[in-house]
Amino acid sequence: MEYSDDKLATPPESETPSMASSRVNCFVGDVALRVSLFAATLVGVVFMVTSKQTELVAVPGAPVGVKIPLTAKFNQEPAFVYLVIALLIACLYSIIKIVAMFLKVFKPTFSKKLLLHFALLDLLIFGVVVSATGAAGAVGYVGWKGDGHVGWSKVCPIYDKFCGHTAKSIAMSLLASVILFLLSMLSIFSLYKRARDQLIQAN
Repeated sequence: MEYSDDKLATPPESETPSMASSRVNCFVGDVALRVSLFAATLVGVVFMVTSKQTELVAVPGAPVGVKIPLTAKFNQEPAFVYLVIALLIACLYSIIKIVAMFLKVFKPTFSKKLLLHFALLDLLIFGVVVSATGAAGAVGYVGWKGDGHVGWSKVCPIYDKFCGHTAKSIAMSLLASVILFLLSMLSIFSLYKRARDQLIQAN
């Protein structure tokens, strides 16, 4: 197929109303999910960092009837620290992405350059949050159920407030994982729609 210089120099026709409506719907859905992600990750971090609890516990080697005050904190468990870091990264990323999305309203070329990069970042953040949720969930399950095979006792009957807060944090992290999955699918769909619309306009 041959193209004349005039045809190459002519800018593409403006998008149809259906294309514009589709992009608006994607934009609104994306913003709503980003705000939900910000809220879920922030609440998850707050629950985890406020999970400190001190109780009197009988420890091995202590005289019978003597209990020692012991404090359970999230930073004593690497999996919980990992979860907090992952949630903070996702929280910060959601803010950056929301700002970038509103910037593209004034600079359309901005989104064209970074749309693929943000789609890849969505997948990366999703993987980080999912792995952190799994690690924290495994530790939380052992704390709740114990493990008689290796002699690990249940700690949640003693540190009920601590376990309650960590469980809520893990639940928020699970919700954030679901939101990130939906965002990843939406980013891929947006890339597909943009490529398809450009082909339609070119033809």
